[in-house]
Amino acid sequence: MQGGFCVYKEVLCTGILHDDRKNRIYEYITSAQYFPVKIKQLAAIIGVPAKDKREYRDIIDELLNEKRIYLDRYGLIQPETENIVTGTFSQARAGYGFVMCDDGSEDVFIHENDTLDAMHGDIVKAVLSGNRKKRREGVITEIIRRNITDIVGTVQLSKNFAFVVPDNIYKIKDVFIPKDKTKGAKNNQKVAARINDYGANGGKSPSGEIISVLGYADEPGVDILSIAKEANLPDEFPADALMEADKMPERISEADMLSRKDIRGWLTITIDGEDAKDLDDAVTLKHEDNIYTLGVHIADVTHYVREDTALNKEALARGTSAYLVDRVIPMLPKKLSNGICSLNEGEDRLSLSCIMQFDDNGTLLSHEIAETVINVDHRMTYSAVQKIVAENDKEEQSKYGDILKMLFDMKDLAEKRIAARKRKGAVDFDFPESKIILDDNNKPVSIKPYERNIATRIIEEFMLVTNETIAEDYYWQELPFVYRSHEAPDVDKMRELSVFISNFGHRVKFTGNEIHPMQVQKLLSGIEGVPEENLISRLVLRSMKRAKYTVDPVGHFGLAAKYYCHFTSPIRRYPDLIIHRIIKENLHGQLNEKRIGHYNSILPNIAERSSILERRAEAAEREVHKMKKAEYMLDHIGEVYEGIISGVTGWGIYVELPNTIEGMVRITDMADDDYVYDDKNFRVYGKYTGKEYLLGHKAVVEVLRASPEMRTVDFIFVS
Repeated sequence: MQGGFCVYKEVLCTGILHDDRKNRIYEYITSAQYFPVKIKQLAAIIGVPAKDKREYRDIIDELLNEKRIYLDRYGLIQPETENIVTGTFSQARAGYGFVMCDDGSEDVFIHENDTLDAMHGDIVKAVLSGNRKKRREGVITEIIRRNITDIVGTVQLSKNFAFVVPDNIYKIKDVFIPKDKTKGAKNNQKVAARINDYGANGGKSPSGEIISVLGYADEPGVDILSIAKEANLPDEFPADALMEADKMPERISEADMLSRKDIRGWLTITIDGEDAKDLDDAVTLKHEDNIYTLGVHIADVTHYVREDTALNKEALARGTSAYLVDRVIPMLPKKLSNGICSLNEGEDRLSLSCIMQFDDNGTLLSHEIAETVINVDHRMTYSAVQKIVAENDKEEQSKYGDILKMLFDMKDLAEKRIAARKRKGAVDFDFPESKIILDDNNKPVSIKPYERNIATRIIEEFMLVTNETIAEDYYWQELPFVYRSHEAPDVDKMRELSVFISNFGHRVKFTGNEIHPMQVQKLLSGIEGVPEENLISRLVLRSMKRAKYTVDPVGHFGLAAKYYCHFTSPIRRYPDLIIHRIIKENLHGQLNEKRIGHYNSILPNIAERSSILERRAEAAEREVHKMKKAEYMLDHIGEVYEGIISGVTGWGIYVELPNTIEGMVRITDMADDDYVYDDKNFRVYGKYTGKEYLLGHKAVVEVLRASPEMRTVDFIFVS
């Protein structure tokens, strides 16, 4: 029976039914053992019994070709019904998975034998087969679109062929490579391979060809390159884009400066990390007569990257730059991002500026958007500014006497803006990001939280107010635009959270069916320093939705901003680039009816695509961090740390250490009791000992094992 089942799966996958496979399916269905029950099933499906086996054969052919029947996991013929869902298949390492439905309805569980050989990320159709144990179950009956075309893995050579064993083993089977398609790869090298045949026919393995050889796994940088390839991040720019970049000037010309506001005489600085090379924002500040005049100057990338160019096409295809610890995969070639578009110290540069006036309380009074020419006086770093304005370092201050007043004025204005945002209700989650230090062999030697101080907050606040100001300006002009949107959290989830935290004496206030960010901020402020702070902070964070790009001003819940956009990084984000183009056309009076129609037609796709590509880059960055953290912990096996329980599941308890490394205590490694997962109270408890492990609680753990290949760290609890 299994043979017929596999053949039928193959039919649905390919949509093609060859005569030999028809014969095999027919023989399976009409075999002496199964024919009587099949006759009854088919009769019920088609409404009337057929006269003989030949007629049944014709009926079966028709039903199979039209995909009006399918085989369930028990091998029984079932009719296709309206109880069908489409969505994205998310596969677990064990082989089973879930269909995440396009209509937003509950996920559908798919048993390992019902996947139709679908792979992680495929778009599929599934028929609901039941609702057992309060969950929907189904059978995948059609693979609408394959998700994975390229894979990264280790090549295993034999005399006449090769296989590529994928790094992500849950995504796809080993890929067969013909001898003439190995591209000279040597045994056990890391390679990127392209799938040409998904192997549905007759249960064969997928097959393809090696498209690039990355090197041996222990060579410096190959591990990160493998993740970049696995995420389909581009590694090279097309020849036509590079040709355009090579033609870019080294310096701006007099002609470039015509009709621009010349503010090269304004005291101007950049503030970035020590290793930053693409400096796309500069700031100026004057404080006179109780008025702050803040200038935020952003590299005018669109002056060089025009709409109908190969550079623009490639920037749209990349969507964003990706930062992978030891390398940057840029949105634009370095000739631009590190050259003419980088606001380097002492160089005349073209910029698009937002010049804002604030009163002494930090309230925005007015603003101007202009094409400008600037010249940066000092390339400052976060550490230097921190020493000057927060640590009162006399030696550091003596180096920058000409900008000392401006730096302290910047600190004052930033603090006033922070207070103003807090009054509006902005939600500030302070979970630290990771800073990973590598040695010359790309081995991690230090991992620690990324320092967030007043120097970083100055730039953050100035960029935030600029993005808000630009977004509101263009909203009221009713022009096509791309906004950065962050929807309010799901009210039902927040109500569940409110019920839970009431056990600790806290509450969240709702206004009808809505929640204001101020209420979330009050909650977070109210739990500072209490034992349950970590628990509640993490639960609130989990209730938040993901920010994305939209053409409608949905607002930004986390920032408590009604209007928000991304304007300040056109070197590394395409949405910033496209709205720069809109703004410049508007400044020149070129946004006529035709151009408005043009932008209305292309912006929805740009917003959606940019959101997807942003998630792709973020996922690759996370995988690199997980891998390097696991590699770092290989040298710390047996060491004991105190951390915070950051997640509880039915299979393990996650613990985050102060250095931002997260590992898991597997339930199977907890041998001192029979442990139960209590999802309602975010805890795991022992049936007999009464031990309890609650989200947000402190825990002492020992490093048990680490696997850079699997990107996992395992702990055990220390009593």
